[in-house]
Amino acid sequence: MTAITTIVQSAEHGSITSLIDIVFPGDTNRHGTLFGGAGLARMDRVAFIAATRFARAPFVTASCERVDVRQSARIGHIVEFTARPVKAGRRSLTVEVEMAAETIVGRQRHACTRGIFHMVSIPEGEEAAHYALPELLSKETSGMSDTVAMVDIVFPDQANSIGRMFGGEAIACMTKAAFVAASRYSGKLVVLASSERIDFARAIKIGEIVEAEARVERVGRSSMSIETKLRSENLLTRERHVTATGCFTMVAVDRDHRPIPVRDMVGADALHVSQRRA
Repeated sequence: MTAITTIVQSAEHGSITSLIDIVFPGDTNRHGTLFGGAGLARMDRVAFIAATRFARAPFVTASCERVDVRQSARIGHIVEFTARPVKAGRRSLTVEVEMAAETIVGRQRHACTRGIFHMVSIPEGEEAAHYALPELLSKETSGMSDTVAMVDIVFPDQANSIGRMFGGEAIACMTKAAFVAASRYSGKLVVLASSERIDFARAIKIGEIVEAEARVERVGRSSMSIETKLRSENLLTRERHVTATGCFTMVAVDRDHRPIPVRDMVGADALHVSQRRA
C-alpha cells in the first residue's frame, strides 16, 4: 500500500474529509492484520489534509492522543479514515480521526480506531506574524456517496526529473478508484478487464493533491463501466484542474476468478445506472 487513496469530501470550515484505502499484504503482520503504525500514519495523513484544506496554510503535527484500537483491519479490507476539525485556536487545530474497515464481499463494516490529532499552522510570508485560523463552523455528518474520490499527495519518488507526476502513477490512481467504485457498488470481488482511451490534459506537480473520481456509469451481466476523472489541487491556493479522464471496465468474479453476474447483488434495476440517475 504505497500510496494513500481516498474518498474525500470538502474539509472547509469544519466539515468531514474521508479517505479510503485497501489493505495489502505489505502493510500487515503475520496474522494478516494492518500494522498499527501503518494505520496511524494514514490517520496522520488525513488529519494533515483536513487541516490544510480547512485553513489553506502549512501544518505540522504537534501531538496525538487517545488512539483507541477496537478492532483490526485485515488483508483485502477497504479501510476508510474520516477526519473532522473539532476545535480551532489562533494557530492550533484539533482534528478527530476515525478508521473503519469494510469487507468487499457483503460490505460488512466495523469501527477500528479513533484518535485525536493536534495540528499547528506554520504560515509564511509577510503576514505570518498576524495570521490566525478561520472560524470553525458547525460540523457536518458524513454519508456514503455513489462517487469515489481517491486522494493522495504527490511525492518526489512519484515524479520525473522535472518534478511532474509519472503517467503510470496517475493511471494506477485512476484504476484503484475504479476498483473501489465497482467493489462498493456490486459488493463482490472485481478485476480489471480493459481500459479505454485515457487523455491527459495537464501535468501534476510535486506537492499537489491528486483526486481520482470514479463513478459506475453502465452495468452489464458481469461487467461494469467506470468513468474516471483525475484532478489536481494546490492545497494552499485551492486551485483545481481536471488533469486526465478515462474509462475502465471491471468484471465481478468469484473466488476462482470466474465471471459472475452483478445483478444478483444489486437488483434488476441496476442495468442502466445512468438512466436510473436521470
